[in-house]
Amino acid sequence: MRLLKKALAVGLASAMVFSMAGCGAGSKGTTAAPEATTAAETKKEETSAETTAEAVKDAVGGDVADKKVGISIYKFDDNFMTLYRTELQRYLTEDLGFKKENVVIQDGKGDQAEQTNQIQNFITQKYDVLILNLVQASSAPEITDMCKAAGIPVVYINREPDTQEEQRWSDDKINATYVGCDARQSGTYQGEEIFETSNKGDINGDGVVSYIMIQGDPENVDAQYRTEFSVKALTDSGMQVKELLKMRGDWDQAKAQQIAQDALTQYGDQIEVIFCNNDAMALGALQAIEAAGRTVNKDIYLVGVDALTEAVQNVIDGKQTGTVFNDHFSQARTAGDMAVKFIKGESVDNVNMVDYIKVTKDNAQEILDKLK
Repeated sequence: MRLLKKALAVGLASAMVFSMAGCGAGSKGTTAAPEATTAAETKKEETSAETTAEAVKDAVGGDVADKKVGISIYKFDDNFMTLYRTELQRYLTEDLGFKKENVVIQDGKGDQAEQTNQIQNFITQKYDVLILNLVQASSAPEITDMCKAAGIPVVYINREPDTQEEQRWSDDKINATYVGCDARQSGTYQGEEIFETSNKGDINGDGVVSYIMIQGDPENVDAQYRTEFSVKALTDSGMQVKELLKMRGDWDQAKAQQIAQDALTQYGDQIEVIFCNNDAMALGALQAIEAAGRTVNKDIYLVGVDALTEAVQNVIDGKQTGTVFNDHFSQARTAGDMAVKFIKGESVDNVNMVDYIKVTKDNAQEILDKLK
């Protein structure tokens, strides 16, 4: 047990291959984002991370091989969650030693009732631990209580329950935790990417950055924070801003394309910046920008979040001003480590944060090389 604790403790630190030195910088209550980690720095950690994964596997041995992990993803056709679940499955089976047949991943299909039924089936079949990417984060209290009654620990990922629910886990000693990134940090990085342009986002020189905001799901905390803190980063830097439009795009490329197209028709050259809560929507906005005869980084700026491969390539090619790496590698590995700790009966913090990485033209190629 002592060896396991040591291996897992080290694993949490070094498994965050793309993250910054500590989780505290992205913890709750933090409004100022720390400096971005460079891809060059993370490359130096790769060998150490691989060694640590082997140490974790050796420490766990065959103890988890027959343990069952039930995973439900809010919907499989989400670009980012596809990357996430692929790495999660790989890490659980290849690095931590779970048998492939004991790691079951199901598609919530964007339907909370469907997902809740999946979770109930996992409980009935007496799975040892659940890893859940909720359709609706507001469902966490109900689902947590279901799992608690069955004696099954749960690791929530990507979509964060509210702070009251997370505090309840700690206060009532419930075996539940959240693994994710602080969305305030990602929004801050988006705003910084605009401020770091040659004209600080003020293309027409009128002293005001005029923007449209294409939001994900307004009820989702990540969407809320990215929306708020991207703009806050500009105003905190002394810039005046003007919101021309804020509209819900549901993380969807086609919806974002239509929103951007309509906005460009309505507001024309007034739009200097398009903020998108994720890269899928940024890809849609780019299609509208190009169709309108506008040029990114010349007469309009465009930023997203997630560092999807296509979006990072667009940053390299000058078709997107910047993005923010939502580090699915580190998140997936941390989620796997938390699952093992629960299985082993070890103490787990109620919140485990991984840092984002700012992606600009300076480091985009290094990030892209890793993603490929």
